[in-house]
Amino acid sequence: MFIKIILTSTLLLNTTLTADYLLTQSKRVPSKIDNMPKNVVADMFTIPQNLAYYAKQIKPFSKSRQKQLDTQFNLKYFKPWHISNIDIPAKDFGWEIRFIQKKPIYTENGNVIPASTYNTWLQNENYDALQSKNYKAITIKRTNVKALPTSTAFYRDPKKTGEGFPFDYNQNSALHINVPLLISHFSRDKRWAFVQASYSFGWVKTSDLAVVSNQFIKAFQNGKYGMVIKDNLRLYDEKRKPLSLVKLGALFPLGKKAHTYLVAKRGPKGQASIHTVQTTNPYYIVKKPLAFTPNNVALLAKEFYNEPYGWGGSYGCRDCSATTRDFLGPFGIFLHRNSSKQAQDGSTVSIQGLPTAIKKQTIIAKAEPFRSLLYVPGHIVLYLGEYQGEPVIMHTYWGVRKNDGSKLITGRTIITTTEPGKERADVRERSKLIHTLKSVVNF
Repeated sequence: MFIKIILTSTLLLNTTLTADYLLTQSKRVPSKIDNMPKNVVADMFTIPQNLAYYAKQIKPFSKSRQKQLDTQFNLKYFKPWHISNIDIPAKDFGWEIRFIQKKPIYTENGNVIPASTYNTWLQNENYDALQSKNYKAITIKRTNVKALPTSTAFYRDPKKTGEGFPFDYNQNSALHINVPLLISHFSRDKRWAFVQASYSFGWVKTSDLAVVSNQFIKAFQNGKYGMVIKDNLRLYDEKRKPLSLVKLGALFPLGKKAHTYLVAKRGPKGQASIHTVQTTNPYYIVKKPLAFTPNNVALLAKEFYNEPYGWGGSYGCRDCSATTRDFLGPFGIFLHRNSSKQAQDGSTVSIQGLPTAIKKQTIIAKAEPFRSLLYVPGHIVLYLGEYQGEPVIMHTYWGVRKNDGSKLITGRTIITTTEPGKERADVRERSKLIHTLKSVVNF
């Protein structure tokens, strides 16, 4: 049940720091995402799958450049606490309304969702109250960002190729614990808050966030930050009750004592307080930015390898852009939510329209291993380096387009060339990544 948030001088932040939370090794809870097809392509056997092989090819950042990028990261990450109103581009705002009104939407089992149902969701958006609150807030656990204020999934026609599960169009994104937010307003039923985070916006459950005061912001935004570099940890409270899955890429401010970190807790009236966290292993969180060394890039990249494809961060997993964002974050590189926005986050080199051989040569010449992305509309990948004259990538890949329009579903994070499935006669030639890649994105 929603608890009304009261912002008065008597409910300002309690900054007493208690070292009673514990971050420890855990596992992602298995779900139906683990039962999806996971086909293989020849690249997964014929090129090195050991990330240390490619890590030897990296060129270190200069310390000044990495510090500059990290400073920019922090400014962007905490931006929602330093703006007065949401600043979502007009072209991006309200896309969910246009989406569900344009064509039918379906349940996972293929039933059309009637207008009477989705109109209830639209009414619950309460857009008449847009920007009426403008509260500063923070996530108190890993949480989903929804397109509409409902937990109900909706799809395009599951009978068509590329639609249906797991492509829930109500799943906008997922946010780590400790993410700063600006709350525009609440849904009519008060169970949802419309928020803007640094890299995403949409509806978050009110129970998954807490409102922060200026005093909280001053204590939390302390200029010294660590980032989780081990995937699928779990946070426990003082009673050893599990609070949240914690994924690689989550940010924690450093505490005053060695190997302690700060985390937000929601109080009984919705206000935030700060607790400190200890880890069962001092290497689960490292001070940001992490040194860009062969050992570090290989260790981090390995954490993503073989993770199931999770559209919009669903089921505790990642899609292509979440993988690139969480990998580069510990090194101080900020990326936005989706592939098209990430393609604008760095400096670009166009490779569109080049002949195949020249495009491969250009990628190898212009891209930097483990800190360049390759972009095609709808997909983005991490460039690892080259193997026998072939550019090699790591990407969270749904699948390879076949001649009949269907896909050979790989459904996880894999290491391939830019022509995964090239050995198969049923793969559509013009749809191969090497032909569709548009740009190299460098940092």
